[in-house]
Amino acid sequence: MSNQPFQPSDMSKELAEIAERSQKLVTDFLAKNAKSATGGQGGKQAQPDMDSQFDPVGIGRAFIEMTQRMMTDPAKMVEAQTELWQSYMKLWETTTRRMMGEEVAPVAVPNKGDKRFRGDDWSENLVFDYIKQSYLLAAQWLQQNVDQTEFPDAHTHQKVDFYIRQFSDAMAPTNFAATNPQVLRETVETRGENLIRGLNNLLQDLEAGDGNLKISQTKAGTFEVGKNIATTPGKVVHQGRLMQLLCFEPATPQQFKRPLMIVPPWINKYYILDLQPKNSFVKWASEQGHTVYVLSWVNPLDESANATFEDYMREGVLEALDAIERDIGSGEVNAIGYCLGGTLLASTLAHMAAIGDDRIKSATYFASLVDFSEPGELGVFIDEEQIKSIELEMEKKGYLDGNQMASTFNMLRANDLIWSFVVNNYLMGKDPFPFDLLYWNSDATRMPKAMHSFYLRNMYQQNQLAQPGALTLLGTPLDLRAIQTPSTVIGTKEDHIAPWKAVYKGCRNYQGEKQFILAASGHIAGIVNPPAAQKYSYWLNNDWPEDRDAWFEGATEHQGSWWPHWQTWVAQYAGDQVDARTPGANGLKPLEDAPGSFVKM
Repeated sequence: MSNQPFQPSDMSKELAEIAERSQKLVTDFLAKNAKSATGGQGGKQAQPDMDSQFDPVGIGRAFIEMTQRMMTDPAKMVEAQTELWQSYMKLWETTTRRMMGEEVAPVAVPNKGDKRFRGDDWSENLVFDYIKQSYLLAAQWLQQNVDQTEFPDAHTHQKVDFYIRQFSDAMAPTNFAATNPQVLRETVETRGENLIRGLNNLLQDLEAGDGNLKISQTKAGTFEVGKNIATTPGKVVHQGRLMQLLCFEPATPQQFKRPLMIVPPWINKYYILDLQPKNSFVKWASEQGHTVYVLSWVNPLDESANATFEDYMREGVLEALDAIERDIGSGEVNAIGYCLGGTLLASTLAHMAAIGDDRIKSATYFASLVDFSEPGELGVFIDEEQIKSIELEMEKKGYLDGNQMASTFNMLRANDLIWSFVVNNYLMGKDPFPFDLLYWNSDATRMPKAMHSFYLRNMYQQNQLAQPGALTLLGTPLDLRAIQTPSTVIGTKEDHIAPWKAVYKGCRNYQGEKQFILAASGHIAGIVNPPAAQKYSYWLNNDWPEDRDAWFEGATEHQGSWWPHWQTWVAQYAGDQVDARTPGANGLKPLEDAPGSFVKM
């Protein structure tokens, strides 16, 4: 930002440009939606019923249900409203006493870990302290009423609870210029320049989202795949319809005989495990003596957009095993599956067990669900009306746009992944911090219609993978209990996507030698935790009680990364040492340099 004072003429020019761009955005958005409504060039398109058109996830109906149930007990409603009134009376009293110079304890305080009210103004300034506590009282009262209301089923309760928190988070005083002291101070100091910059940032995000808001989570132009992110040297040694197979350069003069094959999720791109050298799991695993192969999934479009879950098995894991066998003369590997990649790996292993294919000598699952009976807050989005709404949206293009999937995940941590950026980017008028993990988080991929519908219905909605023989893939009824492959399963303690207790419950199906590691932090930071960072911790317990709380109570905490512990385990199945393998110097010839072209789609 320039140090020159912001001139009124500059503001006038900026506002004129913003108005022009805004008008174009609105015109383009209306034209696009008009075309979509008619199915393009005069075509007809199936429309949902009116209810699903205006309330596609059934939020309104869930809240009506809650209101009706509250109305059946008027005395309880009066009691709840009286409690809120008494809380506000107490707040007025304590605020008055503070104005008189007394020191009094606050009536409402933020939850531990709530970063929104960290500034001194929120506690030292009487006005903003009152605004803060008034908001907290209202939010806590709303949540308490949801908790005390009886719902017809657990899913409706969970949905109302989730969206009440979304509403409360959205209405926080930190999200509005007039009630955020930091924004007010910035506005005075810059004479409003921050709001002009914020408007410009807002327009840029609307333009990037083609009329839909795509919030920038990291500074544009800071990262480029293959330049300063996803930079571990290697080659693409095989390419199919759905994936490129990457093989990375050796980092040791000798390597284990059996390579490491990593199956990432295709909801996101593989380089979460190869962000930068300091936190790259791929680089670290190479330094431990592994020949590392990684599947880099296509970003589906056109012919690849009709891929099924079976296609990802056949043209993903099994095709990669065949390619590795052609490359080094053996298809025996140690495999890793991350998130949805772990679900795919387990499905494939159950199929391989049924047909007697034992090429995978050990399996490691990073935060992967195979039992979907307790999906955590993602379960909010899984019911018939919401799946139908998603399927209707996918009908239009043949796939689910990656931005829609990213928005769902962002809602699970709305204050961190949505509202903090609204304040920083649009109210403060600042660029977001350049953060490699959030760059990856914004680099969303599309979901093929057939695959995604199958996944939502058969895994999340019906939980068929956890039921022996309920799910048939590639002509084989799947039974996770048939998997004898030695396994390490990693759950993460604060995971909003694959709750660790659900991960633990699913892996109890595996019959081979196995261990469960619980890593501190969440779905990404708990996995991408290099030893050199000396962050977090992990828990181990050799027993397998059915009660997950009992497992944790009996576990021993170890400081630092779980990576070295896992390396000691996987080395047992990695075979003897052989001369290091250079990608492209074996059976498969290089097609292009890593990270390849699929990851750049």
